[in-house]
Amino acid sequence: MSENMVVTQPRPFIMNTVSNQWTSGICDCLQDLPQCCLAFWCLPCFTCMTAREAGECLCLPLLDAFGLIPPMTTALRVSVRQRYGIEGTICKDCVYAFFCGPCTWCQIAREIKTRKNPITFVNTAA
Repeated sequence: MSENMVVTQPRPFIMNTVSNQWTSGICDCLQDLPQCCLAFWCLPCFTCMTAREAGECLCLPLLDAFGLIPPMTTALRVSVRQRYGIEGTICKDCVYAFFCGPCTWCQIAREIKTRKNPITFVNTAA
């Protein structure tokens, strides 16, 4: 009496969520309420923390006060776009940095936070 017993563990389905688009829009600041509040109440602190998260010098965002188009906001947005392969242009980055500075910093922070762990595990066990 030979019995074939098959024992398998359910394996998770690994879905990679990497995209060539921003994971959130420029006006989606409320997606991460703590970050939104920090950016609203203390933008200089928030920008310095975000620059550090991006691997840049902590004080670089403070240089934004010396340019017509905020140079560090534009540069960091371009850097994040290139690091994660996000489509866009330097022209759009300048426009967002100039007209929507705080929202741009929030978008950059959300993108870094989202892209740090790009793998989503979905359990396929029924």
